[in-house]
Order: sequence, then structure tokens, then C-alpha cells
Amino acid sequence: MSALLKSREFILAVVLAAGIALIGIYQPVFVEWDNLSDMLTETSVLFMMALAQMVVILTRGIDLSVAANLALSGFLAALVSQYYPGVPLVLMILAGVLSGLVLGMVNGALVAVLGIPSIVVTLGTLAVYRGMIIIIAGGDQVNASEMGVSFQAFPKDVFLGVTTPIWIAIVVSILFWVFLSLTRTGRGFYAVGGNPIAARYCGIDQGWQEFLAYSISGAVSGLCGYLWVARYGVAYSEIANGYELTVIAACVIGGVSIGGGVGTVPGALLGALFLGIVNTALPVLQITPFWQMAISGAVILAAVVINARAERRPDKLILPEARRLGRARP
Repeated sequence: MSALLKSREFILAVVLAAGIALIGIYQPVFVEWDNLSDMLTETSVLFMMALAQMVVILTRGIDLSVAANLALSGFLAALVSQYYPGVPLVLMILAGVLSGLVLGMVNGALVAVLGIPSIVVTLGTLAVYRGMIIIIAGGDQVNASEMGVSFQAFPKDVFLGVTTPIWIAIVVSILFWVFLSLTRTGRGFYAVGGNPIAARYCGIDQGWQEFLAYSISGAVSGLCGYLWVARYGVAYSEIANGYELTVIAACVIGGVSIGGGVGTVPGALLGALFLGIVNTALPVLQITPFWQMAISGAVILAAVVINARAERRPDKLILPEARRLGRARP
């Protein structure tokens, strides 16, 4: 129990609950279900992309191309809907997911096979993916009137009072928790990020783990690309511009270590929820846009400082993980 009370996730959950309560007292409309549902729907993409980014960060990497991947994948899915309106919805969604997967595999191959630093690779592919949208579209965009009805309707459907994006985020979160907590490959991400040398001696293929991490990040970005484009009814080169910084910030606030090897699914989700609440609450509290940016930046900076002070773990902490994988030597 004492360990739970001291955990980063528990403290962050308490802070979030207290913040929601205080804002609700000041502005009761904030805690009404309609408002909370809208907030969760708006944050659902951030939930999923924070989890995908966390997997990359666990391997001591970074994916700056997630937002550009989202934009390109969403644009390609919109093109399928525009030119082939009779195609089943599931194939339109798969077009976005598979597009994102391929883009993520490109990042993974450059990082894992060629050994190029991830920040260099993804900074370059960020520009390439944005540029590809302009080339394919010829500077044009796909508007809501050109997209299929089912393509746009799915993210707006409501089941049991909860919108489709929230349900999808719940399913994706469960899958990530199971994968990272209960599978050998998932635990391998922690091993590679915690101590690459020890992980190699334990028989873990670092290159494969890195390639898989960027592939997962790409596939999730592709799914989010469809949800983003279908929900807002427009696809062009600048959608989600700069969103990669918000995704990384959600991970940092949730306790994911930029140094690799540390991070949890609940933590990443709480970090994303924190940003979702901040972005929703500040306008409700009638705070000017300038101060909204300043406060958001201060919160992110504080989270980085807290993480830096909290990271006092020696590299040998990888050994228990290696034993769990069953490959450690006495």
C-alpha cells in the first residue's frame, strides 16, 4: 500500500481528481458529463499516440514524425473515401493504419538497420511526410463534402453514452497494457532501454525491438490519422502541426523517462489526460490564449524537472527484468 501511495501514477491521479473538483466548484459546467465526454473524445487521439510514443521512448528513441504520419495516413484514408466511396468502412480505416505502419517501418529500418540516431531520422521523415501530402494533393485538400458519409459518421457514433474514439482508446490501452506487461517482446522494450548491453547478453535483439517500436508507433498514428480527419472533416498537409510535442509532453508528464526503460501505460494515459484537462479547463476559466500557452509550457517544464530528479536508478536495475525474461545468467 505504501508503494502505491508513493507511485507517480497515484500522485498524478490524485492531482487530477483534485484539479477537476476545484474547477468544478468554480465552473460547475466543467464537470457535466457532456463536457467531460467532449474532453475525453478530444483527448482520445492523444491517449493512443502517447502510448505509441512511450514504446519508442522505452527503447531510448524518439519519434518526432508521429504527427506528420497522422496527417499523411489520414489524408490517404480520406482519398480512399473520396475516390472509392463504395469501399467498406473497415478498408478505409485499414488504409490509414497500413499507411501509418509502412511509414513507421521506414523510421524503424533507418534507426535499427542503419543505426542513424532516431531524432535525426524522425526529424527528416517529419518533413518528408508533410511534403508528400503536398505532392500527392497538389497543394489541395480533401473537404468533408468529398468524404463518404460512413467515413465521417463512425467517429461521431455514440454507444452506451460514450463516443467511438473513446471506446477505441480504451481497447488500444488494454492491448498495450497486456502487450507491455505480459509478453516477452513487450518486456523486451524495457530491457533494451534500461541497459542495452545487458539486454544483448540476455539474448534480446535490440534492432528488432527498435524496428517493432517504430512500426507500432506508425500503425497507431495511422489509426489516429483516420479518426482525426474523419472527425474534423478535412485533410491537408498542416493538420496536427506540432502535435508531436504534445504527445511527447504527455509521456514526460506521465513519468516516461526520456532516458529509456521506464514508463507505464497508466502513467502515459494520466499524462495525456492531464494535458486534456488543462487544455479544456483554461478556456473555461476564461484565461487568455497567451497565458494558456505559458501555463501549459510551465507544467511541461515542471514535469521534466521532476522526472530528472526522480531518475536515480542504476543501470543494474535491468537485471530483475532480464530474469523475468528467463535469459539472465547467475
